[in-house]
Amino acid sequence: MLAGVSGLVANSSALAAISDNIANVNTVAYKRNQVNFANVVTAQAVKGKYSAGGVQSVTRQFVSQQGLIQASNSTTDLAISGDGFFVVANKGLGLTGADPRSFTRSGAFAVDSDGYMVNDAGLYLQGWPVQADGTFNVNPSDLSLMQSINVKNLGSAVAPTTELGVTANVNKDGPVSASEATYDGSVAATSMAEYADSAGATGVKPDFVIEMNVVDSAGGSRKIALAMLKDDVANAWHAEIYAVPASSVDLAAGTPPGQLARGTINFNADGTINLGTTTAALQSLSLDASAGATPRWATGLGLAAQDINLALDKLSQYSSTSTVTAIQSNGAGVGNVIAIDVDPEGVVSAVYDNSQIRKIAKIGVATFPNPDALAAVSGNAYRPTIPAGEMTVKEAGIGGAGKISPSSLEASTVDLSAEFTGLIATQKAYSASSKIITTADQMLEELINIKR
Repeated sequence: MLAGVSGLVANSSALAAISDNIANVNTVAYKRNQVNFANVVTAQAVKGKYSAGGVQSVTRQFVSQQGLIQASNSTTDLAISGDGFFVVANKGLGLTGADPRSFTRSGAFAVDSDGYMVNDAGLYLQGWPVQADGTFNVNPSDLSLMQSINVKNLGSAVAPTTELGVTANVNKDGPVSASEATYDGSVAATSMAEYADSAGATGVKPDFVIEMNVVDSAGGSRKIALAMLKDDVANAWHAEIYAVPASSVDLAAGTPPGQLARGTINFNADGTINLGTTTAALQSLSLDASAGATPRWATGLGLAAQDINLALDKLSQYSSTSTVTAIQSNGAGVGNVIAIDVDPEGVVSAVYDNSQIRKIAKIGVATFPNPDALAAVSGNAYRPTIPAGEMTVKEAGIGGAGKISPSSLEASTVDLSAEFTGLIATQKAYSASSKIITTADQMLEELINIKR
């Protein structure tokens, strides 16, 4: 009779595991459980007599089994392709080293009202925050260095201009201006910068002017111009770079208004620019921020120092009308976050509406020597155990850790056909175990009836 009872108990456990599997068939990254059976052997005290020990149930988790990676429409949905788990916590703000961490493969994350990445179970995704130099302080065992990833409290993004590219042509066959004979870029009265500042009243009129917008350190738009005057020397042009208006910069005494650089641009016989003989000051501008230093943005503007590399390699001199084809700049004004991006290495970045991308954090992937021995907790997560082995947090795709699959989710590993088949077998085994108890009861009844 006790053997029959143990059969009922064991098959009840099997039914519970199957029920959990079926109920979670659509749960993201759910790992199926299975109840296996082991016999119980009792001591045979009397020779020739058999003592039924019964059966015991042993639960097995298939945590290490990889589910199918499926595409998702959300950029914050994440899956791990390979071994490992996301590190998660129960809260975002005020997280300390004493707060417990859990591990999950359920990557259905969304941004909550406070800007934290939280999955469907309310668990907060952890990551290494970006350092000031753009790197990450990666530690394989210190979870306190990881923080709940917040993607909203970032402020605006500004990218001051550091690179300017000019694609243009100056007319080789254009006449040499009569004023070229009097041109002296170092003297205000005969400079092209003076001509621009005085609206043509004084100075020398340039043959060709290229105006370019520059983004300053505060995200504001400033304008500089490259003015060119054909030299009477073949394949040579006088050139000046000046700020528009001139009041936006502070210069050394005696410098023509707004003038940042001056020199000569030389071309080869085939019309291409000769950067080697072109004045270096025209190819690299440096606006200082030190007190009293020049040139610099006007003190009243309160702007930071700025170095600008002016790429003139696509400037040409052909027998064609002087024209500007394109101006390239890497600067960007003030922008706000419009999207979140996660790459396969786990780097979470904010995408701004000014085309800037700012790193926020890097997701760590926790691995265990024996993940099947982890202790399951609510929310499709796990806690470490001694049989699971020592936890190690790695960068995605390194040291055996799986890679992050953005805009993807891992499906449940439950196979409904196998579960329904197991359900039928479990029900039959349960019924058979109940028959053992019924038969034993009938045998006892017969024994009692012997004396009648």
